[in-house]
Amino acid sequence: MSSILIIGAKSDIAAAVAREYASHGYDIYLAGRGKEELDILAKDLELRHQGISAKAVELDILDFNSHKSFYENLPTKIDGVVSAVGYLGDQIKAQKEFDEAKMIIDTNYTGVVSILNIIADDFAKRKSGFIVGISSVAGDRGRASNYIYGSAKAALSAYLSGLRNRLYKSNVHVMSVLPGFVDTKMTAGMDLPEKLTAKPEAVAKDIYDSQQKKRNIIYTKSIWRVVMGVIKMIPEWQFKKMSI
Repeated sequence: MSSILIIGAKSDIAAAVAREYASHGYDIYLAGRGKEELDILAKDLELRHQGISAKAVELDILDFNSHKSFYENLPTKIDGVVSAVGYLGDQIKAQKEFDEAKMIIDTNYTGVVSILNIIADDFAKRKSGFIVGISSVAGDRGRASNYIYGSAKAALSAYLSGLRNRLYKSNVHVMSVLPGFVDTKMTAGMDLPEKLTAKPEAVAKDIYDSQQKKRNIIYTKSIWRVVMGVIKMIPEWQFKKMSI
């Protein structure tokens, strides 16, 4: 039976991804801070999907020195990993207090790179496996409202692109996921346009289906590929005057 590690498993998207993979017979490792909360999800997965195993494992994405031992101490070898780590943070606060900026950058980028480097090395040696990284359309172009978060996601997208290039010859598939607006706890209270906003379950299905097809980059909803294509075409002299 195949198994998958989901990093940042307390997010709404991660929980939906766990349910999607469990419905297809995957054993699940749920990694994040607060194992007790993840234990509840693990038990629910096992109840709903007979025959699969689901376990919660404690992982602090910001404790870089613990990542190697965390991975080596997993009970079994995993076949794939999905990084659903995300921290939107407070843009205004981050502009004034570097601790907040560092938290945004380290959570969305540095910590993810730390753990995925370790997993990538193992997969390369085994010449198998898949890596899915959830980035964001916010990384496609910097905007005044969230450019620190966006810059971290842009870095993650570039990292995943390079990782994909590196691991292709080792038979390891790397997929970048760029969600637009998603109806989650992180976006609660925001006035999001309905036609551009996805449910976590729809994002999870896109991730599973696209990973099985070994796609390289997906936008979810798919309309975001068009939206961001238009936004990236706007000349910088004009874009800097806009509020979008």
